[in-house]
Amino acid sequence: MRLRLGLTLLGTLALGALLAPLLQSWLGHDPFTPDLFDRFAAPSARHPLGTDELGRDILLRLLYGARVSLAVALAVALGATLLGTAIGLLAAWAGGWTEALLMRLADGMLALPALPLLVVLAAMDTGRFGLPRGEAASDIARIAAILVVFGWVGVARLARAAALTQLSLDYVAAARVAGAGEGRVLLRHVLPNIAGPIAVASALSVAGAILAESTLSFLGLGIQPPAPSWGNMLSNAQEMVFSAPLTAVWPGLAILLAVTGCTLVADGVRRRP
Repeated sequence: MRLRLGLTLLGTLALGALLAPLLQSWLGHDPFTPDLFDRFAAPSARHPLGTDELGRDILLRLLYGARVSLAVALAVALGATLLGTAIGLLAAWAGGWTEALLMRLADGMLALPALPLLVVLAAMDTGRFGLPRGEAASDIARIAAILVVFGWVGVARLARAAALTQLSLDYVAAARVAGAGEGRVLLRHVLPNIAGPIAVASALSVAGAILAESTLSFLGLGIQPPAPSWGNMLSNAQEMVFSAPLTAVWPGLAILLAVTGCTLVADGVRRRP
């Protein structure tokens, strides 16, 4: 039930993001172009969720923002899961000084104050390194890369612990006696049996990435306008919380639903036999 509900929430958000251009064509609005004559319009058939301080349709900006926020979250989850799983499997298989070095690196990353470092890294002027900034694609890649640097640790520790358990079981010894190479043992036998815990960690990393991207964008260090994201929509609405509260309610609600969906998926996967 929890897994189904979580997938329904995430699927609805993803479907809305995919259909955003069609809805834009149907409504006849450009969510990126200001219309100062239509500022703070109330919800109506023309603007289902009203308009913001620049007269832009909130619903369309939410859906285009979902594209950005979910793209960052999925990129971070994929990168952190692949990197963390690889490091965890390597540590469990190699043992000795390799395991000690990798796990001490993970412990060191956990000891770092993540949010201040995220803010510092996100505030760096990437133009000095020849990297573009201010374009949606480059901002997504920059934020995703920064979040992966901090996001692999939990997956690596979990993958290592689960892999150590599997490597101590008889079926692994039997596979080695039968002539299976170490790569085959890890990829064909160990990895499928630790996929469940890794899937839980991956779903939670999606939720964490959505919150982290929203935080950085809220602070003005993430996705830069005019490209919408849920975080910069909240940032734009912070001065109008009392005069136009719906401009803050809708992106906040979108973040809540996305994070809740990820949490329900993770809990549902964990409870599956």
